[in-house]
Amino acid sequence: MDFALSTSWNASQSENTKELLFEINQLGFKQIELSFNFSPAMVKDVARLAGSFGLSVISLHNYCPVPDEFSRDKALPDCYSMSSLDEFQRLQAVKYTKRTIDMASVLGAKAVVLHCGRVEVVDRTRQLIGLYDQGRKDSAEFTDIKSRMRAERDDLAQGFLNRTLKSLDQLNKHAKEQNILLGVETRFYHREIPSFDELKVILDKFEYSQIFYWHDTGHAQLMENLGFTRHKDFLDLGSDRLIGVHLHDISSCRDHLAPGQGALDFSILNDYLKTDTIKVIEAHAPAIGLDIIKGRQYLTEVFNKPNANP
Repeated sequence: MDFALSTSWNASQSENTKELLFEINQLGFKQIELSFNFSPAMVKDVARLAGSFGLSVISLHNYCPVPDEFSRDKALPDCYSMSSLDEFQRLQAVKYTKRTIDMASVLGAKAVVLHCGRVEVVDRTRQLIGLYDQGRKDSAEFTDIKSRMRAERDDLAQGFLNRTLKSLDQLNKHAKEQNILLGVETRFYHREIPSFDELKVILDKFEYSQIFYWHDTGHAQLMENLGFTRHKDFLDLGSDRLIGVHLHDISSCRDHLAPGQGALDFSILNDYLKTDTIKVIEAHAPAIGLDIIKGRQYLTEVFNKPNANP
């Protein structure tokens, strides 16, 4: 089974693209996903150098390269929100996502991973995580905060979702022209789009399109740990439209661990992964190279069990 490695593992620690690619090559990977913290110059270096290291780019994480107005350390996938009620901000999100799609085409990649904006409310996900880590998931305070989060988000969500749908419609047309697939990713923060119900709306609206589902293991498990949505429900909903997965482990609510270093049962994926599903290990520092190698071996053993899809 082939796995790609996200450059989110080492890109933030290096400005030298050649060294970055060499390091990934030494771990035995043949495919990479370019993370959202690549400057335009670094992306050009990847186009020039990747082949010499036996590497190909399978996917890009929006925005890649970073928007012109942001430095690498400030350019997050949400620096422009495609759900923004500010039309300038929304159009900037569309503009730079189109540039990512164009770059994916240039690099011969298959897909672009999307964050789809947010509902502009105060997000209390970190408060819930703090209580969870204290063993207070069943406390009245936890229940009260979660109820308020849901109510505040529900009151405002539709307007922001409509903006996301408008943006996705524009991006879908551009992606079709470039023959690039777009993966709507499971999110970490409760205010982010899509929620579970919003994911269904998006997949239904764009049923015959370039827009698909991208499953993130750590994010989906966090939603289950905090009591919002079961991990498996995301997989069931997106199973027919699944184009890729971000594979990282989670311990309590700390995610982006190398696979095998947390508590996630990766065998939950065995009934959903296909041969052509893009499988990206998305571990972050402080994971070291040996952690990545062990994580890849761990996943190989899990996914090669008899109930895995051919």
